[in-house]
Amino acid sequence: MKTKLNIEISSLKHILTALVLLVSFYGNAQLKGGHILGEMGLQSGTQSPANTLAVYVPGYWYAASTLRNSNGDVSVANPDVNMFVTGVGISWVSDFKILGANYGATALLGFASNKIEGNNVNIDGSLALTDTYIVPVQLGWHKKRADFVFSYQIYLPTGKYTAGASDNSGLGMFMNEFSAGTTLFFNDKKTFHFSTLASYEINGKKKDTDIKTGDILSFEGGLGKTFYLFNAEKTAPKGIINAGLIYYLQYKVTNDKIPVGGIVFEGDKDHVAALGAEVNFLHLKSKSTIGLRWLGEVDAVNRFQGNTFFLTLAHIFSTSTKKE
Repeated sequence: MKTKLNIEISSLKHILTALVLLVSFYGNAQLKGGHILGEMGLQSGTQSPANTLAVYVPGYWYAASTLRNSNGDVSVANPDVNMFVTGVGISWVSDFKILGANYGATALLGFASNKIEGNNVNIDGSLALTDTYIVPVQLGWHKKRADFVFSYQIYLPTGKYTAGASDNSGLGMFMNEFSAGTTLFFNDKKTFHFSTLASYEINGKKKDTDIKTGDILSFEGGLGKTFYLFNAEKTAPKGIINAGLIYYLQYKVTNDKIPVGGIVFEGDKDHVAALGAEVNFLHLKSKSTIGLRWLGEVDAVNRFQGNTFFLTLAHIFSTSTKKE
């Protein structure tokens, strides 16, 4: 009798949890994935040079200005929802070849506040450990007029997560993602370029629930120009500036699955587009870089619409065993 009661209580908890999420997300928005839009921009289809190791600190800030419904109309104006992500990452590219491509890997230990999971405007989380981002495989090809890149990413659910909570720092699910992209160069010096990177995210079930976020397709890239800054004697470059226009697009490909009792709610799929600008500066002597991106979102459906800001600081180390 006790066992039966425990089973019934457990089932009731799952139903209540699903109902909380259903109320929070189903009306105007779908569940979100781990892919952070705006992380990639200019030359998104290009891998870093071989025999380099970069230690970087990203700063991501998203400010929502409206919440849009399934018709793209404003359902909530000025929702006062802001999300912030930072952390410490390391990215390495070797001279080891696989299928003619250089092998690389990346890992990011991140921290987030106000992690956006759906359309809930009542989020109030302080900065805490978020889901861990790992790229165990990245392959990069460099051709005369084009670069190509392929990678596999995983997101580990290391952030705090309780279904329906307002202070989650993670999404409570394993996420697998595959990316492929290219950067096209329009001149021999490779100073004028256009890039695009496509990423497909496959999401698992959320912690302690049968709720599953649908698959997500994202595109990121931009059109840019590279400028060289020379020393006073005009004999050698001392810095490199890369600047241009950038974009991102994201589409929910498959429906979310939110089971309540014997019914599975799916809702309408969401999508969003954004346009913006990016500028990066590499100081050659110190081997340090700073990059800034801004993107303003348009055409949002079933999700927040706002502005994305991305600041990245990095220092590059050479891992070559050859003497310079």
